[in-house]
Amino acid sequence: MKIKKYIMEYIKHHAMINEMFYTIGSAMISTMNLFVKPDDHLILFNSFGGKKYDDSPKAIYEFMKNDSRFAEYRLVWAFHEPEKHPEVIDKIKTDNFNYFLTALKARVWITNSSIQRGLHFCGKHTYRFNSWHGTPMKQMGRDKKNTENAPRYRANSDDVMLAQSKYEIEKMSEARQIPRERFKMFGLPRNDELLGVTKEKVRMIRNMLEIPDCKKVILYAPTFREYMLDDLSQCTLSVPIDFQSWHEILGDQFIVLFRAHYEVAKHTELPKDGNWLDVSTYPHLNELMMAADILVSDYSSIFFDYSITEKPMFHFAYDYDEYNRKRGLYFDIRKELSGACVSDELARLIATMDFENEVAKCKAFRDKYVEAYGTATQQSVEWIAKQLNL
Repeated sequence: MKIKKYIMEYIKHHAMINEMFYTIGSAMISTMNLFVKPDDHLILFNSFGGKKYDDSPKAIYEFMKNDSRFAEYRLVWAFHEPEKHPEVIDKIKTDNFNYFLTALKARVWITNSSIQRGLHFCGKHTYRFNSWHGTPMKQMGRDKKNTENAPRYRANSDDVMLAQSKYEIEKMSEARQIPRERFKMFGLPRNDELLGVTKEKVRMIRNMLEIPDCKKVILYAPTFREYMLDDLSQCTLSVPIDFQSWHEILGDQFIVLFRAHYEVAKHTELPKDGNWLDVSTYPHLNELMMAADILVSDYSSIFFDYSITEKPMFHFAYDYDEYNRKRGLYFDIRKELSGACVSDELARLIATMDFENEVAKCKAFRDKYVEAYGTATQQSVEWIAKQLNL
């Protein structure tokens, strides 16, 4: 698995190799498609290309399982490691002959990223439904600031792309070259459950994480820096936090849940004093947002999702100028939310915050960037059913 990951990362980050892979691979799969008979009762799902069983595709899948209109449909998931997902019965492994055969047969693709695995192909009767995985703060697609050796950008070819706001439609349509009429402003299905969270639900999650009721919970979820790579072309993250100072300023009343981005292979070692908990591999990000009293992030789309909960959010944009220069941002988060660029200042800001004022900022952020939320799953399933004449 490590060898495969290294090869895929190498292809992803080297323009000439990527172009060869794309051209030859796409031609092979398209030729294969000439001999494949479509299956009008097959729906293929994946999340983050096959890495996980979560996010909006999972929400749609679980809704469909209980919808009688889809009783005759085969709902198949694709994973890099199917054996790690015993909760899913009908599943296949990515990146082999059966995967591409299943993708070509499928009547519908449901993904939050891509089914095509870096190639370009589509089944004869396939309807491509993409929920995407977050409102963009950092530049993407053809807007993205690329390095000299970066692969060229290729336009998105999905039939439908979900969005949470007009802001998202504007940025996504331009950056990913998607006609605006292909967008559906339903919101993100994964976020439906962030509304109306009960105290009992929060208590249950905190008990699973072994967090005492007396603790205030900070969720720290930074994004990745794709220009920070190790010798194996894997993303690394070094967080400039003085852990001892944070403990002195915040005391024992706070616990920090650290959530590294899934692209990050190695990150700063956390203290083992009980005040920091690494939840990078915790399977349900929404549950971490439910459990948290406060969010700290940098340039991650988690800000948009968390704003639905109407709880305080702070930026920790310690490398804003470098990140904006190397990666590119659509707006300055420092002008939207409270926060700091130095860890001690951030800790003091959290310790002395005006709660009502920070909640008001959170609501204003949500009203500006997240217009649709709460019923995205049902709307998505209804739309897909309509395309299938169900």
